[in-house]
Amino acid sequence: MSDGTRENGNRDKAHNDEAALSARLQRLGEGLGQARGRAEPASSDGPGGDRAATASGYARGFRLSSELVGGVLVGAGIGWLIDRLLGISPWGFIVFLLLGFVAGVLNVMRSAGVVPGPTLRDGPPSPDSPPRAGEGEEEDEQ
Repeated sequence: MSDGTRENGNRDKAHNDEAALSARLQRLGEGLGQARGRAEPASSDGPGGDRAATASGYARGFRLSSELVGGVLVGAGIGWLIDRLLGISPWGFIVFLLLGFVAGVLNVMRSAGVVPGPTLRDGPPSPDSPPRAGEGEEEDEQ
């Protein structure tokens, strides 16, 4: 008889737990629906804008990967030619393959905007270029 009472008590507890979980799930679903409703007006570009962004991302990725592959292939080609001309195979190929890889990575970083492009610090500036850092200060002091 006591076993039946315990089972009945466990059923009530399980029913209460299930009801609490269902209520919580419903509240979370409503909150998620509200959050989605607030986020949708912010992205009003529509499917065309998203498609253009995806295409732009693909184009940028293709360009960056081409920069890397091009650097490696040019380095390998120069190394192969040096090996053939000087008869030092495979050292020219190995050295220039590594140099081509480094050049390719540097080109990718420049294209991605991580590293600034090459500058001519020692050459004379063109007349229409802005003064470099530190150049205008000397002229003002004189």
